[in-house]
Amino acid sequence: MPVIDELLTLSLASLLLLLALAFVAGWVDAVVGGGGLIQLPALLTAMPSDAPTGAVLGTNKLGAIAGTAVAAGTYVRRIAPVAGTAVPLVLSALAGSAAGAASASLLPRPLLTPVVLVAVLGVGTYTVVRPRLGLEHAPRHQGSAQWLRAGGIGGGVGFYDGVLGPGTGSFFIIALVSLLGYGFLEASVHAKLANLTTNLGALLVFGLQGHVWWLLGALLALANILGGYLGARLALRLGSGFVRAVFLIVTGLLALRLAVDSLQLLL
Repeated sequence: MPVIDELLTLSLASLLLLLALAFVAGWVDAVVGGGGLIQLPALLTAMPSDAPTGAVLGTNKLGAIAGTAVAAGTYVRRIAPVAGTAVPLVLSALAGSAAGAASASLLPRPLLTPVVLVAVLGVGTYTVVRPRLGLEHAPRHQGSAQWLRAGGIGGGVGFYDGVLGPGTGSFFIIALVSLLGYGFLEASVHAKLANLTTNLGALLVFGLQGHVWWLLGALLALANILGGYLGARLALRLGSGFVRAVFLIVTGLLALRLAVDSLQLLL
């Protein structure tokens, strides 16, 4: 379908609403991850019902990757990533995402969603009962222990991103906070780099398959960039306490979304 014809399938009201939600998704993604909870459902509603699933997912990745890249750049200019964490995290996240995407059709989706729901509820509860968690940056590991833990986080969360995806940034953050002793703000820096890598890998796959609506994706990317830039600057200014609060809100919304999906699968 020609790129102009793609946009003509959307009403002006739908396009404007989609761009507004893409801005909000970019903001949320920059602060704590989870913007896909906003942008992907919006795309599913706005795009024609006969559009291939790959077109929806690929267009979503094109918009999301731009906002994530800008947010990552904004963070890195203020907080330098630690090579001993960033390198194994990013490399294993890319490998894990590829393995997850390859395995997605082999895993029973009705079982997967409730399992992730339990994990999200556990993460949220753990964060609530430990009010000081992530408010101070106190790394607990160095050397091989740091590399192994960062690699395990990248591989595990990356695999989840390839299989399912919603809340990937939030999972990266809480794993870095709880397993490596990072503050929420410092964890966000590394989470953005890892999430950028997994998004790029997915976009390359969808692009090669011809499943991306490039013009719509470019418009979403502009909205994501603005939201991502403002969200990252606000997080840097307000610190880990603000990021923790947004994390709990996003985790709650993710749990609600997964609970609804689980009920729909059961009915």
